[in-house]
Amino acid sequence: MELKYGFVSLVLSSFLVLLKFQESESRSFSIDYKRNCFLKDGVPFQYISGSIHYSRVPRVYWKDRLLKMYMAGLNTIQIYVPWNYHEPVQGVYDFSGSRDLESFLDIANQTGLLVILRPGPYICAEWEMGGLPAWLLQKPNIVLRATDPDYLKAVDSWLAVLLPKMKPWLYNNGGNIISVQVENEYGSYFACDYNYLRHLSVMFQYFLGEDAVLFTTDGNTDWEMTCGTLQGLYATIDFGTDTNITKAFERQRRFERKGPLVNSEFYTGWLDHWGDNHASVETSRVSKMLGDMLALGASVNMYMFLGGTNFGYWNGADQDSRYLPVTTSYDYDAPLSEAGDPTDKLLAIRDVISKFRSLPEGPMPPPTPKYAYGFVSLKKVGSLTALLDTLSPQGPLQSQYPLTFEEVKQYYGYMLYRTKLPRTLVEPTPVISPLNGVHDRGYVMVNGVYQGHLERDTTLVLNVTGQAGDLLDILVENMGRVNFGSHINDFKGLVSNLFLGMDILSDWLMYPLDIDKVIASGWPQSKLKRSNPEASMTEESPGPSFYTGILHTPGVAWDSFLKLGGWTKGQVWINGVNLGRYWPRKGPQQTLYVPGPLLSASQPNNITVLELEQAPPGLRVLFMDRPQLNRTMLRR
Repeated sequence: MELKYGFVSLVLSSFLVLLKFQESESRSFSIDYKRNCFLKDGVPFQYISGSIHYSRVPRVYWKDRLLKMYMAGLNTIQIYVPWNYHEPVQGVYDFSGSRDLESFLDIANQTGLLVILRPGPYICAEWEMGGLPAWLLQKPNIVLRATDPDYLKAVDSWLAVLLPKMKPWLYNNGGNIISVQVENEYGSYFACDYNYLRHLSVMFQYFLGEDAVLFTTDGNTDWEMTCGTLQGLYATIDFGTDTNITKAFERQRRFERKGPLVNSEFYTGWLDHWGDNHASVETSRVSKMLGDMLALGASVNMYMFLGGTNFGYWNGADQDSRYLPVTTSYDYDAPLSEAGDPTDKLLAIRDVISKFRSLPEGPMPPPTPKYAYGFVSLKKVGSLTALLDTLSPQGPLQSQYPLTFEEVKQYYGYMLYRTKLPRTLVEPTPVISPLNGVHDRGYVMVNGVYQGHLERDTTLVLNVTGQAGDLLDILVENMGRVNFGSHINDFKGLVSNLFLGMDILSDWLMYPLDIDKVIASGWPQSKLKRSNPEASMTEESPGPSFYTGILHTPGVAWDSFLKLGGWTKGQVWINGVNLGRYWPRKGPQQTLYVPGPLLSASQPNNITVLELEQAPPGLRVLFMDRPQLNRTMLRR
């Protein structure tokens, strides 16, 4: 009997394998250069796509967000793969939990969405260092995004891990990936290294097969299209609502004479920097231009359709005339809000799409429920300098001159630099960063007393006083590496010497701070009694300090928005998860998105705040049921 069942099982398995093989044999996705279109299973195909970044959305909400995109009328999504998100330490790969890319692809497939994959290795995306791992900068002279041997060796190792995982997900192989981008807007980069693009093209074809549809995306200028395109890679273009559609597609045609018209990044909104007004693009302009492009038969990807959140330290930055870090919220004024809620812009876009393809039957999923939990009181745990044994258990490194984050392998977050005043300073004496060497913000203390801050590009001098031998501490914050342009080799920490008056400061101790690991282990709540020497203080002294409190929910764990009114600048953790940076004094973002699944409906929820400058007298935070993203307090 067992033999009979075993035989039946073998026959059934063989039949299923054969069925899947025949199905994949009948599937195809390609470019028809005669009819100027994509072909899906031999039939002309126009994609209507939206960008979503799985790294900016809690995993538990992937299905919700993708279903809303599908119900809006999209047939495709576009995703980036951030290299540094999956290889945070060289040779150590992470595709688990919120980094489970294949699970995301599977959910998209089950939802009925095709995928445009953008695996980089560079992605921009307003993401930390454009997705490139910071450990690349351990080689200080490395040339990124070029045929630098050290860079190519690291790229090849990464692609040899990633691309074989993606090959079964290609549409031709039975999956839902219809096309794959090589690099990203390479024409905007100074190197213009065609051999680098050729190298990537060979690698992608080797791992994905010659039938894979490979493409490039570049901005709407001749220079960008010239340096970013390569024969054998289909050239697409990107542009927003301020562009003449006819002229933009004429430019694409000059570089790709035949094939489909494609706008790979049609901007539905824009990013925010700290200190800017919240960016927005009028719904009427987005919907009209989308309709005009679709009427031309163009395939369009809307960037972004859902922006999401730069949790933790993952925000990027721009560097033009000055350093401009991106906010924690990546709302982008997108059709789906940061919290995944449908907006009027989404409804307008859905109406446009309905004129070109049938919409799925059924209602649009509702917004996730929100709750205003109200005020929560916090109490001080202690100043950061008093907690160094807890935050830096391995102790300091010693060096005559300061080392960068990268040299110490402290890639993100914070590091404390400590030396001693070499002489007594009766009169205020300047601590100077003559080569703009504080990357990005340094909080200065003398014997634990806060003096003020130094800041990249803006505040290069700070006066201090003190006695010979007093401790001079500088807590340096990495506010996010540059993600676009020629400054992506963005080293962090004290990247050049500091001066005290005319003297170079030397003999440094450097404390790498593993704050996230310590908080994830249950601190400070687990050891509050032993690490609470300042709880009785009624007046808050300025300077980097930790605060903690407990949120008790009324039996629900719904999304919320955390407002830190009166607080200055810092970082927030809830139940050990790093929500990101707050900076209400600067704006425009005033609230941090708190996903409901981070909270417990029945257990106390631990709140930990690192305030870097000055906490308010009341020591309260407020949980609201709606965001505040557009209130700029300080102008540059």
